[in-house]
Amino acid sequence: MLAANAFARTPLQLAASTAQVSLAPYTTFHHDETGKDDLAAARARLAGGGFQRIPGDNPSFGFQDGAYWFHLQVSNRDSPEDKWLLTQEYALSDRIDLYATYPDGRVVHASGGDHLPFDQRNIRYRHPNFWLSVPQGTTVDLMVRVQSESSMQVPLRLYAPAAFIEQSRDAQFAIGLYYGILLALFIYNLVLWLTLRDPGYFWYLFHISAFGLVLFTLNGLGFEYLWPRSAWLADHMVPLSICLALIGMQQFARIFLELKQRWRFGDRVALAIIAFFVLLGIAATQLPYRSVVPLASAAVFPCIGWILVETIVVLRRGYKPAKLFLLAWFLFLLGTGMFAAIAFNLLPKNFVTEYGVQIGSALEMLLLSIALGYRYAALRNENERIVREARDQLEHKVEQRTSELRNALGQLEDAHHRLSEFSRHDGLTDLYNRTHFREAFEHLLSEARNSRHPISLLMIDLDHFKKINDSYGHLVGDDCLRCTSNTMAEALAPHGALLARFGGEEFIAALPGMDLAQASAVAEELRQSLNRRPCVSGELVIPVSASIGVHSVDVAAKNSVESALQVADQALYAAKAEGRDCVRTL
Repeated sequence: MLAANAFARTPLQLAASTAQVSLAPYTTFHHDETGKDDLAAARARLAGGGFQRIPGDNPSFGFQDGAYWFHLQVSNRDSPEDKWLLTQEYALSDRIDLYATYPDGRVVHASGGDHLPFDQRNIRYRHPNFWLSVPQGTTVDLMVRVQSESSMQVPLRLYAPAAFIEQSRDAQFAIGLYYGILLALFIYNLVLWLTLRDPGYFWYLFHISAFGLVLFTLNGLGFEYLWPRSAWLADHMVPLSICLALIGMQQFARIFLELKQRWRFGDRVALAIIAFFVLLGIAATQLPYRSVVPLASAAVFPCIGWILVETIVVLRRGYKPAKLFLLAWFLFLLGTGMFAAIAFNLLPKNFVTEYGVQIGSALEMLLLSIALGYRYAALRNENERIVREARDQLEHKVEQRTSELRNALGQLEDAHHRLSEFSRHDGLTDLYNRTHFREAFEHLLSEARNSRHPISLLMIDLDHFKKINDSYGHLVGDDCLRCTSNTMAEALAPHGALLARFGGEEFIAALPGMDLAQASAVAEELRQSLNRRPCVSGELVIPVSASIGVHSVDVAAKNSVESALQVADQALYAAKAEGRDCVRTL
């Protein structure tokens, strides 16, 4: 471990209240312009005072050569969490190396980035992430090396597992909502294009699709879902998608603003811009990523700026539909400009600047959809009064349909959430069902294998339950199932168990972090709890006991979930064979 006086910043103290924390205020950095320093060389530079504070705690450095080294210390003062998730909240870095040095001299190394297959990530998530063990009372020294031909943005954040789940859920919901809006607009305008055959609708659809691909790539979703094993596509889809989006923007503006008839010079410039991006898109497949991406990113500003110039000129010449078009592109320019400015380190990275492009583009596309309807009606209005009335109706329908689509999207999200929750739970006991247990247990088993922590299974069967149904009826039996499931949930909750109804009167529970002895003790405690709390159904008080089989999964072996369940089931049958109301292991 390096001497304390080598660090320029105070170590991050993880307290019991810490759920997530940005690491920039605790981090120093060094720019290795050659990219040749290894861990030993970086430590030597740190010891020699070669690291410096991050300016303004804003870890965005624009397009840079070489590699960047980041250093900080993390100390677990009194947090009960000893497992944390370190994320780099920028999806396009080529390679990230994490070196965690522990007090005993042990160094744990992990790698990430879009030049490695996506399935090597600790968690299937669009941002690079690493599990970090920080036991209570321990200080861990972290070195992070980032090398990328993309913009050097390294917003590191440390999450407790529960906090990460909450944050990622909200982020995925917002992203899903955004793409839901794009999909709804795409389908709606596709119908209009198929009906009217207006080329403006086609280029509007092209613009939506291409820009959606841009954000899909920049958000890391393309690497997660479309090309998880292709570093070439992970690099080259950024400039390619930007070129396609800008081609669609210019062509849509030409058609919508009728530049060929209203401003010939502006139309020629727009065609020249389109030709430039066609050539740049072709060059993007051959030239180095580092050469093309800054050019494509920088070209966003003049491209959108020229569209604003075209719109203002046409508007001054009396073309009224250009008003909505101007407002739409101003919002888009504002959001896209903020996003591009982050890449060149012109603006700090925060919620508004990072997600401004989504907000601005969503508003822009909604306004463009309305503007297209307005343009179509305005063209017809030039010839006859009857068509002017149709224009008003069309505008009203566009606004009404847009509102209906928003409401439908909200209702669809609510229904999907309710259906998702319903599909995970057993309708009688409100415990998790067998299907969800298998999925969740596979995840727990994978975590146990990665961390080499034990995990055990309890297979629980209520004794002589058929007699209860035969003697008192199935409604009383249902009351007993609900009562015993509540008792089991209360007894197992302090142990962090995953409890589910396996079928009939049979239940199953997973105990992460527990070996066979610990799990057997919990099973005995559960058995006694069931004995102490008989089931009450109306005036009936019915004693209930259970036979419990315990199995500790061998995490070192590559056994399947089915084999683990089978062994636990055999332990349960051993408990039944030895008189029931007991705990047995195999």
